Amino acid sequence: MKQVKKLGGALAFFLATSGTAFATTDLSMWYHGAGNETEKAIIDTIVSDFNSSQSDWAVKIESFPQESYNDSVTAAALAGNLPDILDVDGPVMPNWAWSGYLQPLPIDESEFADFLPGTKGIYDGKLYSIGLWDAAIALYARQSTMDELGLRVPTLEKPWSTDEFNAALKAAKDSGKFDYALDLGMAWKGEWYPYAFSPFIQSFGGDIVDRSTYKTAEGVLNGDAAVAFGEWWQSLFTNEYVQATQDGADRDSGFIEGKYAFAWNGNWAATATLDGGVDDVLFLPAPDLGNGPKIGAASWQFGVSASSKNPDGAAAFIKHATQDKYLAAFSDGIGLIPSTPAAAAMTEKYKEGGVLSGFFALSNEQGMVRPVSPGYVVAAKSFEKALADIANGADVSEALDAAVDEIDTDIENNKGYGH
Repeated sequence: MKQVKKLGGALAFFLATSGTAFATTDLSMWYHGAGNETEKAIIDTIVSDFNSSQSDWAVKIESFPQESYNDSVTAAALAGNLPDILDVDGPVMPNWAWSGYLQPLPIDESEFADFLPGTKGIYDGKLYSIGLWDAAIALYARQSTMDELGLRVPTLEKPWSTDEFNAALKAAKDSGKFDYALDLGMAWKGEWYPYAFSPFIQSFGGDIVDRSTYKTAEGVLNGDAAVAFGEWWQSLFTNEYVQATQDGADRDSGFIEGKYAFAWNGNWAATATLDGGVDDVLFLPAPDLGNGPKIGAASWQFGVSASSKNPDGAAAFIKHATQDKYLAAFSDGIGLIPSTPAAAAMTEKYKEGGVLSGFFALSNEQGMVRPVSPGYVVAAKSFEKALADIANGADVSEALDAAVDEIDTDIENNKGYGH
């Protein structure tokens, strides 16, 4: 009887402890893509594949509408309820790292050596996030328009100069064939302004803030180069090359319908343009406005929350999600740029010779991340207001000086954001 009792006790102990030893730990994950069924299907597949590939971790995903996502994260951080895994918009990442929402990614950066520069969320010398895609802007044109106007087709090796760009806009207006020469997407607000338009000021030689110290915008947002940019920017509207106020429908389909000779738009709109019957569309590089051609870089990325008790599990999921096959799936599904050359080669549109392959090169060679500072979230709004005011006729120097004052006051109020 004693031996039976011992065996029964051992069996009970084994059953109790083995359940603990082999238990699956849940990992909470928040994602910004609610409402996009294609995107949701891909991310759900990645989560399902990861959960079935091992027995240590089980990711539980909760999706939010993009419009309310950042506010939800901020509220959760204040309440101490952040999930294990977050996705974060690239330019917002430094603010979340500085605010204590994110921890450095517990994955060696060398694992992402072949990823596009804009997909790497690096702040204060540390990798905090990594992206499954990037986005790039090109100057949309028609080959037939270029031929009719007698314009040289710019290349990455030899982009248009300021004079060539201005001459192209004038030629388009003078032709009388278009409502406006250029669609800049003025119907879009918010992050579109610093993403799409700060590369222009950077190409002039200015910037939103001084990146050498990140302690001021003085001299870079209101210096000689910035004022020259502001005057050029305003001339786009006074010369009636661009409309200051735009209907959203015109942004969506105006270039396709022939209302504009050129459009400044992202790779995400390329498929719709092709499907819309523009069979001779060209995706041209940014012009060189004096200090090299620039376009925006960095899109949504994955990171690990600072409060996660399971950073190893979160890192394991992120490593799983960044496999080339998933990067390619996102690209094929929602049209964004794959993060690696290998993933691009697996897609129909971004592989060598594919109709969108040029965007990969644009992202790699012209992409420039927005200022890597916690103060960016405030600086971006000041920059947007200045450009909107200038487009509507405000004095260039006064508008830029006002933006500098707002940005510098915010930096001072936050004790330099740790820079």
